[in-house]
Amino acid sequence: MELRHLRYFIAVAEEGSLTLAAEKRLHTAQPSLSRQIRDLEYEVGVQLMIRSVHGIELTAAGRAFLDHARLALTQAEAATEAARRAAQPPRTLFAIGFLTGYEMDWLPAVMEILRAELPSTEVVIHSQDSPDLAAGLICGKIDLAFMRPEKQAPGLKFRLLRKDPLIVLMPRDHALAARSSIRPQDIASQTFIGVSPVRAPTTWAAINDYLKPIGVKPDHQAENLAMGISLVASTGGIGLLPLYSQNLLPKTVVSRPIRGTPPTVDLVIGYNEANTSPLLKSILAKLDDLKFRVTKSSSR
Repeated sequence: MELRHLRYFIAVAEEGSLTLAAEKRLHTAQPSLSRQIRDLEYEVGVQLMIRSVHGIELTAAGRAFLDHARLALTQAEAATEAARRAAQPPRTLFAIGFLTGYEMDWLPAVMEILRAELPSTEVVIHSQDSPDLAAGLICGKIDLAFMRPEKQAPGLKFRLLRKDPLIVLMPRDHALAARSSIRPQDIASQTFIGVSPVRAPTTWAAINDYLKPIGVKPDHQAENLAMGISLVASTGGIGLLPLYSQNLLPKTVVSRPIRGTPPTVDLVIGYNEANTSPLLKSILAKLDDLKFRVTKSSSR
């Protein structure tokens, strides 16, 4: 029994017609297909199909044979794929983590730097909050992360990429949207959307330090970036988020700069000092090039 016999049998069983199976699936002549099915039945020793007014129908033996034929064909295909993978050079895994939204700016630049390594490297992307990225670096699941500097992160090193100013988000039809910039006192009388001190401790600290002198406390607390934008849109409130968040705004939400000197949050590259990956070392050695590529892309 050959694999082609199984393919022919499955095609006829699924199409319910020798003609359709021959022309649509197998691209062969019907007489040839009929002969192959007879050869299969002769080898199995029982009748697998019968003709009826409705076309080709399976016998009880045919129905039992169909399940095993599909399984055998699937296993044969899996064996073929496994053999092909085994014949290829082994690929290195390299996991990169991003604070959700930052991959839009930084991933193309990283991939460009790694271009020469890509044929032998499988790049895995993680999009998470900064504390989760730190945990991934510590346990070795992530090689490199674009994140905030985390205080409770033993064994991790951080390299500064840039300082991101905070901006003000508000609904497009908000009264303050007509202004070109927003003062701290403009926020005091508004519904305010804060961030989680657990999920975004660095951003929370920057916002708290900036607004605490004027007595602003959050009316709602967002667990992540998407939730923050959603709360601004749904409550009609105002939120402070890092500049990169404007890449993800829907049409119903707009951003405005803070008048004067805005608070900032650090964007860093984080890595485990015990990580000996040559790809990690390559990126760290080309950090200035990486920053230049993103700055050049952003200025277009």
